Amino acid sequence: MRASIASESAGIPSVSIVCEGFAGQAAATARGLGYDGLPLAVTVGHVDAQSADTMIANFIQRTVDDIIAGLTDDETLDAANSTEPAALDIAASGTIDEINEHFTTAGWSDGNAIIPPTRDKVERYLDGSGHDPWKTLGVAPSSGRDLTIWSIAVNAVMAGCKPEHLPILIAITEILADPNYGSEHSGNTTGADALVILDGPNSEALGFNAGPGAQREGRHANTSVGRWLRLYLRNVCGFTAEEHDKATFGNPARPVLAEDHDYLRSLAQTVTWPSVAQQLGFGWSEDVVSMARMNSGVLIGSVFGSTPEEITPYLANGITRVASWDLTHVHGLGTDQFQPLLVISPLLARTFATAGWGLADVQAALFEHARIPARTFENFIGEWTNLSAGKPKLADVVAAGILPGVFAESDDPERLVPIVTRAERLLVAVAEDPNRANAYAFGNDGPHGWWTAKRIDHTPASDLICNIDRS
Repeated sequence: MRASIASESAGIPSVSIVCEGFAGQAAATARGLGYDGLPLAVTVGHVDAQSADTMIANFIQRTVDDIIAGLTDDETLDAANSTEPAALDIAASGTIDEINEHFTTAGWSDGNAIIPPTRDKVERYLDGSGHDPWKTLGVAPSSGRDLTIWSIAVNAVMAGCKPEHLPILIAITEILADPNYGSEHSGNTTGADALVILDGPNSEALGFNAGPGAQREGRHANTSVGRWLRLYLRNVCGFTAEEHDKATFGNPARPVLAEDHDYLRSLAQTVTWPSVAQQLGFGWSEDVVSMARMNSGVLIGSVFGSTPEEITPYLANGITRVASWDLTHVHGLGTDQFQPLLVISPLLARTFATAGWGLADVQAALFEHARIPARTFENFIGEWTNLSAGKPKLADVVAAGILPGVFAESDDPERLVPIVTRAERLLVAVAEDPNRANAYAFGNDGPHGWWTAKRIDHTPASDLICNIDRS
C-alpha cells in the first residue's frame, strides 16, 4: 500500500494487488491514508496455499481484469463522505439494555456491557483535567480518525475507567500515534495483542495490582485500562473484522501489567535492577507506560532451584518456547527486532539478587542459555516462510552484516544459536505473587507493534487557561 500511496501522491495511477482475505483491510488502510477508493486487484485464495500453476491461472482469470480496470478508470480518488456519528451526535437512545444492544450490533463494544457514554458523563470525566476535549494527539493511520482527548474520554467512560486514569490513557494514545510503534499493524494475521506495562512510584496509589494474579481480570485499574485499549483500537483505529482486524485467532484483551515498584526498590539496595521503563530509557522516579504487541506467551511454572545457576536454564527454556515465527523479525521483516519479555516473580528476582546478580547478569546468563539449534533458526527464517528471499543460511546473514558473528561460529547445523542479537534484547519485568517461583515469557511481534514507552504526565493541562499578554 505504501508504494501505491507514493505513486498516487506523485500523480501516477496505481493498482495494489491483495489477497481476497485482505481486500477489506486494504480498502480501510487506503481510507486511513486519505485515499478512499484506491484501486485494488484481488487475487483468488491465499497465495501460500496454492501451487504456482493454480496461482497463475487464477491471476489471469480474475486479477488481470482488476488491474486493467484500476489503471484505466478515469475517476478521481475522493474521500468518501463519512456516515459515522460526529463527536457530539446522539448515536443511540433508549434504556441501558437497548443502548448495549445497539452498541453491540454496531460493533462499538467488545461484546461485554458498556457504560453508555452520554455527553454529560464524558464531560464530567474530563472535568478538572484542563485538557481541551478537541485537542488532537495524532491521526490513526489505520482509519484516518483523529486521536482526540474527547474520543479517549468516550471510550474511557464505556470501559469504566476512573478520571485519574486519564493521564495513563493519554500516554497510551501517544504510543498509538508514534510511528515507531506502528499501530497500523494491530490487526495482522498472527493476532498479536498489545501488552501495556505500567512502571513508577504512583501505580499502587492509582489502584494497580502488581502482586498475585497480576494478569488476571478483577482489579479495576488493570482491567478497565486494558479494556479501554481494546475499545479504542476498535472504535477509533478501526480494528474490527469488517475493517482492519485480520487476526486468525486473536488473543483476549490483556489487563495492564504493573511492575512491583516497591520490590524493585528493595532490589536496588543490593544490586542494579532497572525497571522495564528504565530498560527503555526512562528514569526511576517517572511514571511510564511501555507497550508492545505480543504474539504468544507461556507460563514457566514452579521454577525449581535456590541459586541463579539452577533456575536460569529453565527460565531460558521458557523464552525459547515463545520464539518461533517471531524470529523472522530478526531477519526477514526487519533487522534486530525480536525483543521478548520475561516476567519473573519477586521470589525469583530475590534469588538472583541474593547471589549478587543484577539485571545485566541475568540477561547475560539468559542470552547464553536461551538458544536453539541453528537448523531450527534457519527453518524459521528461510524454509518455513516466504518473508526471506532465497532461503538464507545464518552464515549468509552474518556475512551480510545483518546478524553478529555469534550466529555463525561454525557450520554445524546442530550448533546452538541465540534467539536475540544481544543480551539487552531480553527484557525482564518483576511482578506477580511474591511467594511463588513462577515466571511468564512473552514473544513480541517485532515491527508490528514495537516496544514504545511514554512518560505519564499527571499535572493538570493548561489547554483551557487564557494567557494574557501584559507587555
